[in-house]
Amino acid sequence: MATYTLTNAVPLSPSLSKSWHRDIGRVVEQALVPHCSKKDHLYLLAGAIPSRARVKGKLSVPETLWLAACCDDPEGWSLGIVKTTNDDSSFADLTVRELEKELLVGVHLFKGSCGEDNQSQEKTRAILQAVSQIRSGEQVRASDSQDATERGLVRRVAGIIAAPFIKLLELLIYVFVELVKFVFYFLWLVIKRVCGTVLDGVCNLWNGVVSYLKNITMVLISIPYDVGRVIVNIFMGFLQIVEDVASLTYRILRIPVGFVLHLAAFPYHSICAIPSVLKDMANGIGGTFSLVIDATATILHGFCYLAGHIVKRF
Repeated sequence: MATYTLTNAVPLSPSLSKSWHRDIGRVVEQALVPHCSKKDHLYLLAGAIPSRARVKGKLSVPETLWLAACCDDPEGWSLGIVKTTNDDSSFADLTVRELEKELLVGVHLFKGSCGEDNQSQEKTRAILQAVSQIRSGEQVRASDSQDATERGLVRRVAGIIAAPFIKLLELLIYVFVELVKFVFYFLWLVIKRVCGTVLDGVCNLWNGVVSYLKNITMVLISIPYDVGRVIVNIFMGFLQIVEDVASLTYRILRIPVGFVLHLAAFPYHSICAIPSVLKDMANGIGGTFSLVIDATATILHGFCYLAGHIVKRF
C-alpha cells in the first residue's frame, strides 16, 4: 500500500510529486479542515495502488495515489480522493467504502467506515463542491500552463528568427549613437577652439589696454616731475654761468697783480739765494776732497792687508 520494497516512500516523478502534494495540500486546507469543527478529530490516510510495472523487478511503480479523510464528530463525514499517475490533471472523489474496494480485499481504513451511515450529507456536499472547485482550478491552471508552454515555444522560435534582426538593429543603433557622439565631440572641439581663440583675443586686448593705460598714466605722472627737473636744471645752469663769469673775471683781474708781484720779488729772491748757493758749493767741494781722501786710505789699507797675507803664506 503506502510502503514498497526497498523504500519507505511512494516513488513518484518530480512533476507528479509536486502536483500531488500541491493538490492535496489545497484540498486539506480549503475543503477538509474548514468543514471539520474539531480539528484534532480530523484523520487522514494516504497511500498508493501499485501497478504491475516494476523497477529492476523489485520496486513497484504506483498506478494510483489516494487520500482518505475522516472527521470524527457529531456532524462527521468521510471522503476519498484518487489521482492516477499517468495523468497529472486527473483528480476524482469517492466514498471511503468505494476507495476500500479499490484496495486489497478486507482492508478497512477507518473503524466502522468512520460512521458513514450517519454522516452529514450537507457537509459532504459542501466538501465535494469545494473539491470540485479546486479540481476546476487545477484544470484551468493546467490549461494555462499548456498555453504558456505553447506561447513560450512560439516566443523562443520568434526569438530565434528575430535574433539576427535584433542584432542588426542593435548594430545600427550603436553606429547611430557613435555617430551622434562623434558629431557632438566634433562640435565640442570646434566650440572649444573658437571660444579659446576668442578668449585669447579678449585677454590680449585687455592686456594691451591695461598696458596702454599704464604707460599713459606713467607719462602723465612723470610730466610734472620732468617740468620741475627742467626748471631746476635751468636754474642750476644759470648759477653755473654766473659762477663761471665771476671766476673768469677774477682770473683776468688776478693775472697782472701776480705778475707784478713776481717781477718785483725776483731781485730779492735772487740776492737772498747767493749765500745758499755758495754754501752748497763749499759743501760740495769739501765732500769731494773728503771722498778722495777716504778712497786713498781704503786702497792703502787694502794693499797693506794683501801684503801681510802674502808674507804670512811664505
